[in-house]
Amino acid sequence: MASSPPYPPYPGAAPGGTPRHPHWWQRPAVRYGAMVTLLALSGLVILALVREQTGTRGFLVGLGLAVLPVPLLLAAFRWLGRVEPGPWRNLLFAFAWGACAAALIAIVANSFATRWIATATADPAGADTLGATVIAPVVEETAKAAAVLLLFLFRRRDFHGILGGVVAAGFTATGFAFTENVLYLGNAFGTDELTGGSGIASVTAATFFVRIVMSPFAHPLFTVLTGIGFGAAALAADRQRVRRVLLPLAGLLLAMGMHALWNGSATLGQFGFIAVYGAFMVPAFGLLTWLVVWTRQRELRTVRTELPAYAVAGWLRPAEPFALGSMRARRLARKFAREHGGRPAARAVAQYEAYATSLAFLRHRGRAGKAGADFVTRERELLLELWRRRAAARPALEHAARLTAPPVPYGAGWAYGPVPARWPAQGQPPYPEYGENPYRR
Repeated sequence: MASSPPYPPYPGAAPGGTPRHPHWWQRPAVRYGAMVTLLALSGLVILALVREQTGTRGFLVGLGLAVLPVPLLLAAFRWLGRVEPGPWRNLLFAFAWGACAAALIAIVANSFATRWIATATADPAGADTLGATVIAPVVEETAKAAAVLLLFLFRRRDFHGILGGVVAAGFTATGFAFTENVLYLGNAFGTDELTGGSGIASVTAATFFVRIVMSPFAHPLFTVLTGIGFGAAALAADRQRVRRVLLPLAGLLLAMGMHALWNGSATLGQFGFIAVYGAFMVPAFGLLTWLVVWTRQRELRTVRTELPAYAVAGWLRPAEPFALGSMRARRLARKFAREHGGRPAARAVAQYEAYATSLAFLRHRGRAGKAGADFVTRERELLLELWRRRAAARPALEHAARLTAPPVPYGAGWAYGPVPARWPAQGQPPYPEYGENPYRR
């Protein structure tokens, strides 16, 4: 068998091997600083705009009411992404982009477009209707999709499939809906202060019921379609460039269409709104919920299918693939590690689970002929991360497997493609001994 390939050269290395320093704008600290500054400035501007429109009292009331569904929505999307949890920094970026940058773009662009149409047509009522049913869906869904696009381009290792797109889109849309709800509820409270409305008959109560009770999932539902498009594009091979472009665009157009239908229902009267809500929004929500839950179970099956090849080769213990393919077993493993090794051990087990899942998805892409040129390097990196955490993870996973997993049919006869290299007999850190990607076609 061929010897282990060398580590890849330093990015940007010169032909002679002398590393070339990246330009100042390519440095991670500069990029992070620029993004944090952009989001912070957007947050300050959107805060000032919302407070100007609602007043201080309306802003505080809107803020207190709008925050209620946020923890539930974020927990639901985080639960969907627990098979391979992405870094929190990605999720925080998505939420902040939706709440600050996307909301600011939407407020400015929608206001400008509506005023321009009203001036050009001398029909303010028609301009408001056109702005709500055409301009707002296009602007808002595009602004939210920008966050998913940035994660897709610059965080591809954390963006593996449909669930990755759904979670990123869900966090972005939840942040956007939060800011929008603050604005709507704050304006409703200001209206009640002027008219003397109070109680169930108030505008604030009606707005709260429609936006927080009936449809807290509206914006996440729209943007999840965009996330599914990006997730499907992430599953495509690198050579399928047309598909990688068309799938996100199709998801974005579907999101715009559903958003336009939802906004347009408000112009159809009370019964038109109820009809669209009952005949379209609720079934669409149920269908997408079933789809993402089914995808979550499919990803767990992928873990159980792909990892036994590494168990045969000695990279994993025989029971680990079954434990890693069960969310209950994973939870029991983290609990066991926390009870016997404290939080550091539990954190090591959680990281082991995440790296093992990434390894399974990488191998699955390789078996499908979609692995990139960095297959060998990435596989080595993941195996080394597992090796470093094996002391804490293996006892915990074996304990969880004894409680949850069926007997493991260990031995010959595995049909999982090329078998990875075995552990070195001397117990040294493992390195794959592939001379080239065995899946390359």
